[in-house]
Amino acid sequence: MSTFKQLRNFWIPLVTTIILACFNNAAAQVSYKVTDLGTNKGNDNFSMAMGLNNQGWTENMDGFVNPPENNLFTTVARGRAVINRDGRNIDLGTLGKPDSGNSWINWGGINDRGEAVGMSETAVPDPNGEDICGFGTFLTCVPFLWRDGHMNALPTVGGNNGQASAINNRGEAVGFAETANPDPTCPPTPADLPVLWVKGQAQPLPTIGTDPDGTAFGTNDLGQAVGYSGDCFTAKHAVMWQNGTAFPLKDLGVERSNFGFAINNQGQIVGQVRTADGSTRVASLWQPDGTLTVLGILPGESASSATGINSKGQVVGSTFDSGFNWSGGFIWQNHVLTDLNTLIPEDSNLLIINASNINERGQISGMATVVTGPHAGDIHSILLTPVDASVGRSMADFARTHPHSSLSGNACNHLRSFGPGRFER
Repeated sequence: MSTFKQLRNFWIPLVTTIILACFNNAAAQVSYKVTDLGTNKGNDNFSMAMGLNNQGWTENMDGFVNPPENNLFTTVARGRAVINRDGRNIDLGTLGKPDSGNSWINWGGINDRGEAVGMSETAVPDPNGEDICGFGTFLTCVPFLWRDGHMNALPTVGGNNGQASAINNRGEAVGFAETANPDPTCPPTPADLPVLWVKGQAQPLPTIGTDPDGTAFGTNDLGQAVGYSGDCFTAKHAVMWQNGTAFPLKDLGVERSNFGFAINNQGQIVGQVRTADGSTRVASLWQPDGTLTVLGILPGESASSATGINSKGQVVGSTFDSGFNWSGGFIWQNHVLTDLNTLIPEDSNLLIINASNINERGQISGMATVVTGPHAGDIHSILLTPVDASVGRSMADFARTHPHSSLSGNACNHLRSFGPGRFER
């Protein structure tokens, strides 16, 4: 199978142009209490809180990352989808071997009822030799729905593999699934279609024009979905689906690296677009009327992507350095982009390298590098809760004068596990 199709991820290119966003200090912002959600198992060294509901429960991907962590092709040796509920981890299990099978998740995988979605290995070798779950096992990888303590497979649309990326409060899930037809842009592997699952039934969603592939990443309680449409190697169009129709979202004139990741109930969409000169990717916001706002990149960073938005229009996302590493989390509100590390105190012992989602209470899920102590260098899931308190010296002040480890964007979404479904050249 195509290496590029297998490794569908955030490939952040070296850039010559850095877009500087409006940037303010922490004094004008609410600060945050940081809760270290740790990892699921004592010998795990990686956890990322991705999904987040309005109760403050997170859906995490937990596992063990093979060092070196900053290598472009760092892989996850093992992993499980986990719900953290009030500090207690619930391992969602696997559809594969109970002791050694893997499961994984995406951005919007938990709703307010605690239902969760993702993808899981089975015990069956993939007949096409694909490794969609990305753990090096080459087992069939299927979308799942976890409800009331049980994981069940969701159907594909004729193929072997798929992933459920998000679920709304009506119990409708979205993601992608393989068809029975070869992808004309990288045969003989199957084409992928964006999919909506309603009451356990798979409904394929259309792509744009003649695009053979696509993925849905986010959905809201109105049944609208967002994602991308493209081919085996390229996410050409950010897309919004409504009532079975695909609507391309405005871009900056380059049909590459354009994604919609999340949509709120007001119809506001966040994601990323490639800049007009083609040099990099930048976080983006689309209003319901189609207006595109480029949110920018924090000073010193090389790219950004927005992955969460609440009904207040608060946006969160992540920044990347020139070495393709996750390097920070941000919040965008009142037309200002702010580094979240400026909003947590220096003694937090956690350096935020990603912000995944934000709920109606303003809580933010993400991941951070442990700075000191026996777990220094490990990546932990975090939950940020707004507080009315002064930060004083912030973690950003510490990071400016101390070196810190960083994690390759490919390490946590290794292969197709989260973020863009495509590895673009």
